[in-house]
Amino acid sequence: MLDIRRIVKETSDVIDGLKRKNQDFSLEIRKLIELDSQRREAITATEELKRERNEASKKIGQLKKEGKETDTVMSQISGIGETIKEKDAFIARVEEEMNTMLLSLPNLPHSSVPDGAGEEENVVVRTWGEIPKFEFPVLDHVALGEYGSALDLERGVKVAQARFHYKRDEIALLERALTNFMLDLHTRQHGYVEYSVPFLVNREAMTGTGQLPKFEEDLYRLEEDDLFLIPTAEVPLTNLFAKEILPDESLPVKVTSHTPCFRREKFSHGKDVRGILRQHQFHKVELVNFVRPEESYEALETLVQDAAEVLEALKIPYQVLLLSTGDMSFSSAKTYDIEAWIPSQERYREVSSCTNFEDFQARRAGIRYKNESGKNEFVHTLNGSALAVGRLLIAVMENYQNADGSVRIPAALQPYMSGKTVILKRKD
Repeated sequence: MLDIRRIVKETSDVIDGLKRKNQDFSLEIRKLIELDSQRREAITATEELKRERNEASKKIGQLKKEGKETDTVMSQISGIGETIKEKDAFIARVEEEMNTMLLSLPNLPHSSVPDGAGEEENVVVRTWGEIPKFEFPVLDHVALGEYGSALDLERGVKVAQARFHYKRDEIALLERALTNFMLDLHTRQHGYVEYSVPFLVNREAMTGTGQLPKFEEDLYRLEEDDLFLIPTAEVPLTNLFAKEILPDESLPVKVTSHTPCFRREKFSHGKDVRGILRQHQFHKVELVNFVRPEESYEALETLVQDAAEVLEALKIPYQVLLLSTGDMSFSSAKTYDIEAWIPSQERYREVSSCTNFEDFQARRAGIRYKNESGKNEFVHTLNGSALAVGRLLIAVMENYQNADGSVRIPAALQPYMSGKTVILKRKD
């Protein structure tokens, strides 16, 4: 959520900043400023009425002590109480309208973010690793996983619908190995604390991280309880400290969790329809940071490297993209995408987005810290997938495939694979 004080003081800059995300909110901004002016005037008037009432009450008390009549003074304040109630109700209505409008405004992009209409203007920041060369026809993850029904798409459709699937035996083991490897890496080497979190959250939590109200149609909701299946562990992790004030010495706070994620996304017809690249249910290991404002952009660079080290440990080539203003999320101030090399597609595909939200989420969720001078200030929040498990599974299977359709296990994963160094071995 944007700060109304910033909107009032830096109106032109805010309007121009939002236009960089290819949306014109100038009418909404002007309306917010008008409402804020009305709210301030009503608050001032109400405070003055309360002051008059308090002074009159003191005067009436004094007159009674002196045995003097109080009718004149009482007539002067007659009706003040009702007027105050009306003004308080007006202030509440205006604040509710302002809050609704503020929740609809996206975050402002950081000055270092390139302008653009979409993903075409994203900037490659760096690449890592050598693209593998195969001396045999490359199979995609679906063809590799078909052996022994290790990857079963048809049964996923049978028990649910399209874009759900089963993983069996060695593929399921590989998925678990990837998850445990990433959690161990981030907790043992990168300083994250692991959490097991709720997979269902309330409307307030979804609003706090920016999924609501804008993206409700993309979420799975339990109507009776008004609870939502999480689209990412970012939601329960970020809301850990909703409406709390963290001590300065506790920052930075770095937390991680592995969860299933659920998204009712309306995928483009025919786009990535083969395999498990785009699913309604998938797994991720998520990283969330709570940091002091002056440290958040340094923390973003560290977060990207924390995620990228997963791919480096697995020796999978990747590239890092800085997203343009046209490809950023609603809540983002600056985002890097990490894309792993997928041999069957001969291209990099996203396995992580790492984002600095600045104080956008903290304002919505009420997450503050007491700074060195004792003042309560909003923290900056960051999050990143490290990594999306299903997409990383695809990258491992395809980059480590053999000519016979079997898959080698990267050295970093072998301690998690029950002694297996090769999976999906074809039997003669």
